Amino acid sequence: MPFFGVPFMKRFSFSLQLLLGLVVGVALGFIARAGDVTWLTATLTEVGKIFVQLLKLAVPPLVFTAVVVSVANLRNVNGAARLAGKTLLWFLVTSLIAVAFGIGLGLVLNPGQGVTIATEGAKAVDLEGAGTWVDFLTGIIPTNIVTAFTELNVLQIVFLGAVLGAAALAVGDKAEPFLGFSRSVLELVQKALWWVIRLAPIGTAGLIGKSVASYGWDLLAPLAKLSAGVYIGCLLVLLVSYPLLLAFVGKVSPITFYRNAWPAIELAFVSRSSVGTMPLTQRVTTERLGVDRDYASFAVPFGATTKMDGCAAIYPALAAIFVAQVFHIPLGVGQYLLIAFVSVVGSAATAGLTGAIVMLTLTLSTLGLPLEGVGLLLAVDPILDMIRTATNVAGQMVVPVLVGRTEGRLDEAVFNAPPQPLDDAPAERAVRVPEPATA
Repeated sequence: MPFFGVPFMKRFSFSLQLLLGLVVGVALGFIARAGDVTWLTATLTEVGKIFVQLLKLAVPPLVFTAVVVSVANLRNVNGAARLAGKTLLWFLVTSLIAVAFGIGLGLVLNPGQGVTIATEGAKAVDLEGAGTWVDFLTGIIPTNIVTAFTELNVLQIVFLGAVLGAAALAVGDKAEPFLGFSRSVLELVQKALWWVIRLAPIGTAGLIGKSVASYGWDLLAPLAKLSAGVYIGCLLVLLVSYPLLLAFVGKVSPITFYRNAWPAIELAFVSRSSVGTMPLTQRVTTERLGVDRDYASFAVPFGATTKMDGCAAIYPALAAIFVAQVFHIPLGVGQYLLIAFVSVVGSAATAGLTGAIVMLTLTLSTLGLPLEGVGLLLAVDPILDMIRTATNVAGQMVVPVLVGRTEGRLDEAVFNAPPQPLDDAPAERAVRVPEPATA
């Protein structure tokens, strides 16, 4: 499919197209900011906004059908309970490592020390129903099925999908019409979403350009230590933690992993949405990283809604330390342990969408810190969210590779082969792969 109807763009790989969009966006953003070109800023804003809206449009049917199908697909997997348990265990281990980096950097950098922000002028944010563990736990169960979809409550959609998927497993053959319908909807949504993803270079230019034009570096000055800490923490996870796990646990090359996984990580960086990136993440995991399709169809959607090393581990840890220091509230060992606990258990609260307000408010309320601290961080949240989401998506691919490698569900020939191009729609390539046999 030619990029935006321009045949010559077929010469460039999808990754290069994204990179070009990034460079063009930064350049246009600086032009708009330096020359105070309001129409260019408005255009970049609208382009980015439309791209994110298109991604979000597919979220409710994508998440629901993906969770239903992924849970139902476990019946095709030998040792499904062991695989699911191992996946959850590695989610927990990698989250603990990430939050340890976050707390460690917070103690070294002291991000809130010396910061003189007028806390009474903190940006207003609606925190109703998002502040406590009770709110979080009760919020998982929808009071109205329709409302969960219309209000885009991803956590409730995940809950409904998991329950119906488990029910379909229990019912057996009688549920096949429902599962067949869910698979068809999933294929349709993924096909349509892939068309949106192909517009990502344009969306990238808009999103990055808008951020540069609107924020520049001005807002980073009082929050420089926090911003640096988030980026350093995420890079430590991406370039130290994950490579060590891949090399010594998975026995695979980290360089090969990142070479193959790069398109999904790059799209996550600019889109700031794990769920929106999920179709590309799943394609990369199976077609480039060689993870078994049946297992990947469970692990990737599950990870896209619950595996958040950037948003739910590194960032809340640093942000909590920042808020405590700004408000001159000392933290002890018990509070740091609580941060780790919240990061591991509460990851699902981030729900794969842009931003991490819910997870941050959950952390602050658990520690008894002022929720006004959330408002202080909203200005730079889009800038920080890019690296957080890239880290999330990388982790969502690392864990299936680790589990797949240790369980004999990783095709090393595919993993080590030259990267397959991702310019064609998934359906055009699916014919090459035999359908899994039903149990």
